[in-house]
Amino acid sequence: MSKVLIIAALIGIGLAAAITGYYGLEAVGSAFLAVGWGAAIVAMVRAIETAGAGVCWWFLFPREGRPSVRIFMLLRWVREAINSLLPVAQVGGELVGARLLTFYGPRGSLAGASVIVDLFLQPLTQFVFTLIGVTLLVLRTGDSEIVRWVFLGLAVMAPALTGFFLTQRLGGIRLLEKAFVYLSRNPKWAVLGGITSLHDCLQAIYRRRRGLAAAILLHFTIWFVGVLEVWFALRFMGHPVDYGTALIIESLAQAVRGAAFIVPGAIGVQEGGLVVLCAVFGIPAPMAIALSFVKRVPEIVLGIPGLLIWQGIEGRQLLRRSNLADIPVRPREFPNV
Repeated sequence: MSKVLIIAALIGIGLAAAITGYYGLEAVGSAFLAVGWGAAIVAMVRAIETAGAGVCWWFLFPREGRPSVRIFMLLRWVREAINSLLPVAQVGGELVGARLLTFYGPRGSLAGASVIVDLFLQPLTQFVFTLIGVTLLVLRTGDSEIVRWVFLGLAVMAPALTGFFLTQRLGGIRLLEKAFVYLSRNPKWAVLGGITSLHDCLQAIYRRRRGLAAAILLHFTIWFVGVLEVWFALRFMGHPVDYGTALIIESLAQAVRGAAFIVPGAIGVQEGGLVVLCAVFGIPAPMAIALSFVKRVPEIVLGIPGLLIWQGIEGRQLLRRSNLADIPVRPREFPNV
């Protein structure tokens, strides 16, 4: 599978390079450099989004024995870093995140179930967010080719989300339990071997209506915060747009990125998608490509420290296990009789 992802990444890089070359490296570079320190603001917005997503994950847990919200924000940071920078599909970080969470107390079944629910809530709220974006697009431009393609994508996405939800609720997730048990044969993933109550933990999370509602509401809010990435970037490039236009671009760009989940970082696909979307509003292609590159700045600026944090957590856990293994077991002492 990793070979497929590496090939997909190489194709994506080639596509991004071809698009950039076609529209002019100098023009794209000029638009990118025009953003200047505005890229730092975009990175700050992304950091807020990531931290908020960590809080969403935290909401899914019962209060009793729940790790601090700081742990969830930290591990969410790691999840995003893995998905953005490593040649894995955009769910690879979730698997690692579930494993790392068990280092802080939650058992493997609960950690895995929480990630599955969180992974469902994100595209669910994105679906509504994209629907709002395409509705605004219709109101502004009327029926168009791009609108028809987006509605087609939503028509495909709706039954997929419904199927994913029903799989969780009706017991189909038990197949995933078997996959985790198989994965646990690797000593590094042995912590997941106890995930035989994954289905039960899923149902328990869905019964916690308040936590679930809070997570949904915050996930939905985060999508609107993400619009500021586009709004700030284009403003610093000298092509300011109103918030509604930025919302349309961001919502549809995220939909394109989500559809290209097999391509690590959606590289190449995101650039091409933004060229098409920005053209609707008269934004030149070099500027659209530069916008994509600006949105990748946080992936590097935040992603590299995220990967280092991941390795730090792994190293600390390995050291802890080593120390425990070195502790001699004292023979049991019996009183003299």
